[in-house]
Amino acid sequence: MVIVENQSQFAIVVYIKSIIMATSQEGSTNNTQEEDNIKDLGGTKAVAKLKELADKAESCFFCTNIKTGVPLSIRPMAIQQVDEEGNIWFMSMKDSHKNDEIASDPFTHLLFQAGAHSGFVNIYGISEISRDQAKIDELWSPFIKTWFQGGKDDPNITLIKVVPSEGYYWDTKHGTAVAFLKMAASVITGKTMDDSVEGNLDID
Repeated sequence: MVIVENQSQFAIVVYIKSIIMATSQEGSTNNTQEEDNIKDLGGTKAVAKLKELADKAESCFFCTNIKTGVPLSIRPMAIQQVDEEGNIWFMSMKDSHKNDEIASDPFTHLLFQAGAHSGFVNIYGISEISRDQAKIDELWSPFIKTWFQGGKDDPNITLIKVVPSEGYYWDTKHGTAVAFLKMAASVITGKTMDDSVEGNLDID
């Protein structure tokens, strides 16, 4: 017998029981794993998912010098924007190693982590370096001055635009709270009730 001390605990128990009942009735093709965990996204839905997870992550690992048999050059970079077309914008010093590497090899790999257990994104694309003052003005915030003491008119500031060619994401369907409840229900029933969802991001 389960003793429930308060309404919150009662609600959790009721929710877990409802998941158990639903799973016992529906099941899946192998009787252990829920279906519909793969969901490829394209067009505006892919851009929206990328923006959602990038906003949560705020930064990513920015990988350059991608050559077979040679260690990557990897550094954390703050994400300035994911625009309406799905391009990912960063600011960088024009004499940085990453700029030199992009100039000789524009292929770039970005790795995001929006949360401890969900919101992972893998983006592969082509980087472009520019010095568009209007775009710098658009993206500028006082916080950025931490890296660019000369302000937004500093001639050493450059923009890096990563144009995605391939992408993949791992997330939850209903948020981390529901994912936790499904994990708890999975322990009780012995069935895999994974709330995760993953798939390709077709930005084009």
